[in-house]
Amino acid sequence: MVSLCHPGWSVEVRFCLPVVSTSWAQVVQLKAVFPHGGGFVLAFEFMLSDLAEVVRHAQRPLAQAQVKSYLQMLLKGIAFCHANNIVHRDLKPANLLISASGQLKIADFGLARVFSPDGSRLYTHQVATRSVGCIMGELLNGSPLFPGKNDIEQLCYVLRILGTPNPQVWPELTELPDYNKISFKEQVPMPLEEVLPDVSPQALDLLGQFLLYPPRQRIAASKALLHQYFFTAPLPAHPSELPIPQRLGGPAPKAHPGPPHIHDFHVDRPLEESLLNPELIRPFILEG
Repeated sequence: MVSLCHPGWSVEVRFCLPVVSTSWAQVVQLKAVFPHGGGFVLAFEFMLSDLAEVVRHAQRPLAQAQVKSYLQMLLKGIAFCHANNIVHRDLKPANLLISASGQLKIADFGLARVFSPDGSRLYTHQVATRSVGCIMGELLNGSPLFPGKNDIEQLCYVLRILGTPNPQVWPELTELPDYNKISFKEQVPMPLEEVLPDVSPQALDLLGQFLLYPPRQRIAASKALLHQYFFTAPLPAHPSELPIPQRLGGPAPKAHPGPPHIHDFHVDRPLEESLLNPELIRPFILEG
């Protein structure tokens, strides 16, 4: 594998994602492939910044409309990946690039793998990274919810907020490769409204559906896009209203205006007319 480090470029040589739906717009686009020594390099579109820079340079916690916009774009990209049987496995703000028009795009698929919906494919258990719920919590909080500096400290932060898991809560817990190698004192879950007291009930409800121990019980990205959180005021900001910090410092200019929305957001209009991709809810709409 060959990689190049250049601000705004995401380069890896594992594989390319097939383009089969409009949600690919939230995945960084491949521009060129060329040989380099004994390997080859994939060059992707130039992206001005990343979400980690946005959070780092924010003068205050992001506005709720901005958080909704970033999370919505992230979920659209994740839904596209999962629809194509791709699991990213390295989601974090630094791998969520931001374009000059304010668009968020998922990048760095070096740890990504093809997954089998029936669960028959095995993966190494040493790979661990932030989930969508952790990223959402960081955007709402202005800093990570679980700011551990090593594995043990990370687990302590998780257990302090989510409580100590047990087979009743997580039946597959005993099947984990490192189960019982280390023990922690029993802790009960902390209510999320105490962790994030200034966050709306709708945001806490969605966050709670992400931050679950059993993976199969977590809300899917495609369903999360239909959550009431995205259809209650304040509505998601337009990408042109999002901050775009420069990598070399300095003030954070507003994004350049992008193309207009095909579907504007209005809480008093039918749900199918308020989504960027109405096909997501087509199965839930009764005929006639």
